[in-house]
Amino acid sequence: MTAPLPGGCLCGGVRFLVTERPMGVVNCHCGQCRRFHGHVGAYITVPRETVFFDADATLAWYRSSAKAERGFCARCGSSLFWKGDGNPLVDVAAGSLDQPTGLATLRHIHVAGKADYYAIEDGLERFPADAPEPP
Repeated sequence: MTAPLPGGCLCGGVRFLVTERPMGVVNCHCGQCRRFHGHVGAYITVPRETVFFDADATLAWYRSSAKAERGFCARCGSSLFWKGDGNPLVDVAAGSLDQPTGLATLRHIHVAGKADYYAIEDGLERFPADAPEPP
């Protein structure tokens, strides 16, 4: 499947199109992602210049750490993006993509920070918090 991936927030204040298809979805289990999404952060990673906005009037950014910002809709609160300072890539929340996506989950990152109320039992690759994410 090579079609672009449209997506947006719950209220429609943010709508976008991702024109470069990623290899798949990565689940992040860090504490910040859990708080931002209310559970695991499921993301696709694409070059920033491949994300085009049809609507972004309600898009806001929150500096969540010294090195990154998180994008969300200021009207409905939908969590949408993570971008590291100086990084040409952006992570797009997989749950914000219109269905069907044709994507599959590839791996789990920051599993050392996962919450105690669930288990990871899907057999996919896992990387602890201090391990670099694979390419």
